[in-house]
Amino acid sequence: MKISLANRIEVGLFRHRLFVLVMFALASAFLLFQASQIKLDAAFTKNIPLNHSYMKTYLKHRANFGGANNILISVCDREGDIFNAEFFDALKGVHDKLFFIPGVDRIQVKSLFSPSTRFVEVVEDGFAGGPVIPADFQATPEGLAIVKGNVEKAGIVGGIVADDYSCAMVKAALMDINPTTGEKLDTLNIAKQLEEEVRQEFEKGNISVHIIGFAKMVGDVANGAKGVVLFFAIAIAITAVMVYIFCHSIRLTFLPILCSLIAVVWQMGMLSTLGFGLDPMSILVPFLVFAIGVSHGVQMINSVVKKVGSGSNTMAAAQASFRALLIPGGIALLSDTVGFLTLLSIDIGIIKELAITASLGVAMIILTNLVLLPVMVSYLHIKPSAKVGQLKEESPVWQMVASFATKGPATVIIAIAVVLYAIGFIKGQGLKIGELHAGAPALHESSRYNQDTFLITDRYAISVDYMSVIIETTPDACTYYDTMATINQFQWRMENVAGVQSAVSLASISKIVNAGYNEGNPKWRVIPRNQQTLVQSIARVPSSSGLLNSNCSVMPVILFLEDHKAETIDTVIAEVKAASQELGSEQVQFKLASGPVGVMAATNEAVAEAQLPMMLYVYGAVILLCLLSFRSIRATIVVILPLYVVSTLAQWLMTALDIGLTVSTLPVIALGVGIGVDYGIYILSTMSIRLKEGADVHDAYLSALKERGSAVLITGFTLAIGVSTWFFSDLKFQVDMGILLTFMFLVNMLAAVIVLPALAAFLWPNKKNNSNDKEKFVIAGKTGD
Repeated sequence: MKISLANRIEVGLFRHRLFVLVMFALASAFLLFQASQIKLDAAFTKNIPLNHSYMKTYLKHRANFGGANNILISVCDREGDIFNAEFFDALKGVHDKLFFIPGVDRIQVKSLFSPSTRFVEVVEDGFAGGPVIPADFQATPEGLAIVKGNVEKAGIVGGIVADDYSCAMVKAALMDINPTTGEKLDTLNIAKQLEEEVRQEFEKGNISVHIIGFAKMVGDVANGAKGVVLFFAIAIAITAVMVYIFCHSIRLTFLPILCSLIAVVWQMGMLSTLGFGLDPMSILVPFLVFAIGVSHGVQMINSVVKKVGSGSNTMAAAQASFRALLIPGGIALLSDTVGFLTLLSIDIGIIKELAITASLGVAMIILTNLVLLPVMVSYLHIKPSAKVGQLKEESPVWQMVASFATKGPATVIIAIAVVLYAIGFIKGQGLKIGELHAGAPALHESSRYNQDTFLITDRYAISVDYMSVIIETTPDACTYYDTMATINQFQWRMENVAGVQSAVSLASISKIVNAGYNEGNPKWRVIPRNQQTLVQSIARVPSSSGLLNSNCSVMPVILFLEDHKAETIDTVIAEVKAASQELGSEQVQFKLASGPVGVMAATNEAVAEAQLPMMLYVYGAVILLCLLSFRSIRATIVVILPLYVVSTLAQWLMTALDIGLTVSTLPVIALGVGIGVDYGIYILSTMSIRLKEGADVHDAYLSALKERGSAVLITGFTLAIGVSTWFFSDLKFQVDMGILLTFMFLVNMLAAVIVLPALAAFLWPNKKNNSNDKEKFVIAGKTGD
């Protein structure tokens, strides 16, 4: 039935070639226009698993305690301290500029100039205090001296003011929508405003401005992603050279590249039509689509030229090639698509968008490279003397490689593969979930963003990596000693956990205030047991402090971590859960988690939970497609096992190179499996025909090498060389993906050429003309070959 369907499609297409080309041209023109409308789209919520329990807690209490989508701007004096007129003019300007940027939550803008930044001091009559910067402040020596004294009294050194008085901080939180337009907040526009209206305007003379936060990070990633255009151009050039070396024809080089570019245009156009944007973290997907398209285009050109060399005219060769490659090529591309679609199982918006983007692109390749390309080639005049591939069919190299399908060499190959798998499996157990380096992992350590992060971390006592543990209890619970003592005990335990730099809560503040009511005597730095005294100690802590809500039924304990490395987060989360289990009750419940590190912890757990199901889905789908295609368990085994070995080795490589399993790297494994299966399917589709005819495995594999070997090799090397250019990217995550994809493209190709025939040598008896050993394969084109 499949062959009949393929024949019908073939007849319909090639009888109406001109109509087909016109329809493709019209569709390309429309989708090109749509692609021109696509925009980069980055949103904070796309990067977090919204259905994770931590994130439900985060979203529930975000209005009271702020979110993790914050902006921190450190204004610094390069030569001295902050107490000079030039610095305070710049700090006031940064505060006001940030305050009026649409999308900034004005209530949560905090700096020395915020009315909520106050000092309190113990005086003879009790307490006295006021704003750190008085309403009548003038930047005179006297006025600056007053402010300096107030800063020291306020206890904000290390928080809003740097430890060495060289910098002061302006903090703000971003909303999800732009209140001016009512539309989703344009994160990239915020990043642009921060750079142009804040840094460039106020960074002058002795003043330097350092900005960090999700929006700024994404903006820097988007700027770095513009370099992808250059890498794309380099990849096209490299691909063109490799394809020309393969086919020795400018026309035959141009057509697969053109069809692959059309696939990319269609992909972008379809995304725009469906209302999607292109996230900076997914900007690399169009290149992958182009590379996959070229790989299948090379197979088509290879088939056409060989059939012309066998005596067919170009039209007949194009038709036969279409018929021969429609099913194996379609199955391979369908495997790619299903591999990408398995990423939808991961509950993180950016990965789901990547899955949709990649799946659309591969679906377009089915049309452009399996349908459009042979129709276009049919109009060419290819001489029978045309050759493709660097190796001649009678090359001793193919004879040597074909020996891998005999039991002697196959035994050695399988033994080596087993040893490599065992080592890879053992070493791969050390693969960490999450980020393994300080700073923003998407950017290089030398980037301006990460340098700003390191400066802020070094000069302030608090870390930019913090997590809030939310304590949910009964209304007015902060007026009861037992509740506050439990919170205090929890905080003390957390402060003594490795990786926690410091912690703060309403309980710790109440102890400081209580001591203040008792002449500052350290002996009184305790939580008062008397309810009236306890109420007095917390009465001066407003809900705007972020330490309690309006009715004191929810109070966070804020943990400042040394860094956001996976090991640090795992240790702290484990200790929080242990302490919560011991100290929690129905009245006092400890809930994880809010803050930037809370988001990272949820993301790491979502990635860890998705890793095994994703791989099961990928391999399950590929196995099912192979079974449907070949109708043979043995054929499925020889295709899948090499893929599994390479996936295991890839995890070993990640461990060895200190690359964590993150939102950026997790999809690479699925991509590698989906694309890697192509090699095995193309080789086995030719082998299967010869095996059905009664040939032994060696002869069947030699025929496959002569028919497909050069195309498989050129495809593997072309893909690997193309992504290897990513090693020079400004984006760290692109470098990591480049390393992993280069490895998987190259090693999957080698595994298909070396390990696949070795497995086949043991699974198929080497007997000719034995009908009992024949497999029933359903591969389109086997009669036409």
